[in-house]
Amino acid sequence: MTRTVIRGGLVVTAAEETEADVLVEGEKVVALAATGSSAAEAWTADTVIDATGHYVIPGGVDVHTHMQMPFGGTTAADTFETGTRAAAWGGTTTIVDFAIQSVGSSLREGLDAWHAKAEGVCAVDYGFHMILSDVTESSLKEMDALVGEGVTSFKMFMAYPGVFYSDDGRILRAMQRGAANGGLIMMHAENGIAIDVLVEQALAAGRTDPRYHGEVRRELLEAEATHRAVKLAQVAGAPLYVVHVSAASAVAELAAARRQGLPVFGETCPQYLFLSTDNLAEPDFEGAKYVCSTPLRPREHQAELWKGLRTGDLQVVSTDHCPFCFSGQKEMGRGDFSRIPNGLPGVENRMDLLHQAVVDGHLTRRRWIDIACATPARMFGLYPRKGTIAPGADADLVVYDPAAVQTLSAATHHMNVDYSAYEGRQVTGRSRTVLSRGTVVLDDGRWLGRAGHGRYQPRATCQYLG
Repeated sequence: MTRTVIRGGLVVTAAEETEADVLVEGEKVVALAATGSSAAEAWTADTVIDATGHYVIPGGVDVHTHMQMPFGGTTAADTFETGTRAAAWGGTTTIVDFAIQSVGSSLREGLDAWHAKAEGVCAVDYGFHMILSDVTESSLKEMDALVGEGVTSFKMFMAYPGVFYSDDGRILRAMQRGAANGGLIMMHAENGIAIDVLVEQALAAGRTDPRYHGEVRRELLEAEATHRAVKLAQVAGAPLYVVHVSAASAVAELAAARRQGLPVFGETCPQYLFLSTDNLAEPDFEGAKYVCSTPLRPREHQAELWKGLRTGDLQVVSTDHCPFCFSGQKEMGRGDFSRIPNGLPGVENRMDLLHQAVVDGHLTRRRWIDIACATPARMFGLYPRKGTIAPGADADLVVYDPAAVQTLSAATHHMNVDYSAYEGRQVTGRSRTVLSRGTVVLDDGRWLGRAGHGRYQPRATCQYLG
């Protein structure tokens, strides 16, 4: 069994920061010892990695990605192979993607289809949530079986009528089932019925540019749906995880629920923390690059999102990585914003953007690791295998250079998409060396990984009680 020692770095987890060496045997972390201690000095290894002047952090856990997702007449540009490789370049070593149940089909058929897409091609480890599109007696029973085999979370939509939408009755039934079997309901909280009326009215009035995507998907309709989801979960006696929270008033709904002691959790994404409706309004159809749902909000919402991350009213930052190329895909919506495929690239940028937030004073180092590694792993049944550095954990480790300066650009990123949502943005911090289950997959700008190294991860039920 190969042994690797990472020496001289500042080990940062959600719980503590300590100058320590890390000993890896095979795929697992087996020990930590203070740098320079007799215990650490006694270790021998096949490979020694010098982390002096660097952080040693757990590999990132991105629990919201959409590789190869069909949407709006096209398919997300990143495959499981390209998307997981890009994730590793950015210091993320585990993703949880979404298998989709089509209306009229079974959950099993959807899950099998996504297994077929991912098996044997992923560069890092992966798991699946299940999108529950068709709530029937049969699919409710299937939820029990899927939880039993490690698919322990189910996404539902209050948006997209005719595609993924579920009405309140179906949502309640699924929440009741989740309360019984331990499955966590993840909610896309927007009032899709009302939004469709506003879309129709905007297009009829000739308001067709990308910026109107943000204007019709009103903040109030995100807040209303968030409130309704909380109350349905309360009726069902179930926990609730609200995905991609973008609006200050939606954060307020989550905060109010948590003050009541309800098990309600929220996720936001880098695009809501760093981008705004100013991007959606960029001229010459450039705003189409920033069309996603929930939409980007006016810049003043960012302060409340950062505050929510600091106070714990928001627990997780994931990417909702769902890239569509500007050329040939986003352009499908010229003259009709409702035809622009919804989604942004970001799986490669999340860890670095959040480190920039540490530099800027929005977050502490430990909170950075908490929201990007530890809590996502706890929330979705991967902890302590993932999300921390401790004996017995998978050796998903990143030697992170906190002083490296880089400029984000489509010219240098590894995502399979022809633009960067953060083009030209300078950030401080970069992954230097990345290990996935003890194997070095990236080192000093050289890709050493391979398609098929990534392994499917069955998950336990939610372990997060914060």
